[in-house]
Amino acid sequence: MNNHTLAEFLDSEWRPALGCTEPASIAYAASLAARQAGGEVRRVSVVCDPRMFKNCFAVGIPNSGHKTGLRWAIALGVLLPDPEAKLEVLRQVTPAILKRAGQLIVEGRVEADVDPVRTELYVDCRVESDRGSGRVLIEGEHTRITRMERDGVMVAGDAASCATGSSVRERIAEMSFADMMGLATGADAECRDRLRRGIELNMAIARHGLSLLPGPFIEEATSGVQAQAGKLVCAGVYARMWGADMPVMALAGSGNKGISVTVPLALQAERSDAPAERADQALALACLVTSATTHHLGTLSAVCGCSNAAGVGLAAGLVYLDGGDAERVSMAVTNMVGNVAGMICDGAKIGCALKTMSGVDAAFRAASLAMSGVTIPDTDGIVGSDGLSSLRNLGRIAVQGMASVDSEVLDILRGKMNA
Repeated sequence: MNNHTLAEFLDSEWRPALGCTEPASIAYAASLAARQAGGEVRRVSVVCDPRMFKNCFAVGIPNSGHKTGLRWAIALGVLLPDPEAKLEVLRQVTPAILKRAGQLIVEGRVEADVDPVRTELYVDCRVESDRGSGRVLIEGEHTRITRMERDGVMVAGDAASCATGSSVRERIAEMSFADMMGLATGADAECRDRLRRGIELNMAIARHGLSLLPGPFIEEATSGVQAQAGKLVCAGVYARMWGADMPVMALAGSGNKGISVTVPLALQAERSDAPAERADQALALACLVTSATTHHLGTLSAVCGCSNAAGVGLAAGLVYLDGGDAERVSMAVTNMVGNVAGMICDGAKIGCALKTMSGVDAAFRAASLAMSGVTIPDTDGIVGSDGLSSLRNLGRIAVQGMASVDSEVLDILRGKMNA
């Protein structure tokens, strides 16, 4: 493995995003489809997978006055002029666009539906205008365009890319922890700068979020780095889910994962006076392990990705920062799987802030136990003989064992919407 490979990983998995990545992906697709159609929008429709729907249901959309829901993401997106902004596209929302989006919804020009059989990320957006039609199909990842049409004729995209586009994440998942550590320690200056830029963005929204939380809640935290890290992650995720107009560095398709990994590691590195190079390497390792875990769970999952993926990555990074080897990293991963497996994802919303706080606390404990030579034995529950097999077992639980969870969550959310 070499620096180019780590740079390739960062290109794929370490990206800036504004607001929750699911509404941003919807808005991105709508903006692209509208560009293909041209002219004045007459009608726009989106069909998406159930997990996209649940993650748009209650999360705040930036610059919208805290509007939520799939229809608002569609209506705003179809009016945005520059889709090249991708997951930061919602920065273009203006009062005039917000007003016009509301009119489109009231006039019944915005249609949203869910394809319940879709198990992977899926967005099919179609726009009709006074000049023609446009269509954009996104699959697998939030910005992966597999088909784009103008007036029914394909103009871009490659369906085969849906299978090959996940190769970076899949390759990482096939690596040993020792190989991941080798990749992390080979980070060059450019990669390290990119990692630190993520810390800057995510720490900024975390500190901003402190102003949104109630005083007694903030004051409850002690001065210890573990409590401070949990508090700041909670604040950052709260601000993001509330719809704050602040970009974050997303990891493996999730801004909350990015916040959950970067903020605690930055605080711990500062508190422990770790060399800057080792701190950067710890963050790189945490990102790699988070992405490997995400591969097993799926881009969007029935389980909470912040605790079950970012929490796992954070535990690995904390072990490395403390001088641990690959064996200790493996032990920490198993400790996390044996602890947080089963925390469900019931959609993106401000309540995610408390889940991320729990994940951070669990990661510190998992790392501490591992550094003391303690791990959950493989005779217990779903954990395996090492961290990698524990991750594979976690993936089985999330993908197969919890297959009905999303269906029930979807029914509950639809019931709320109808009510």
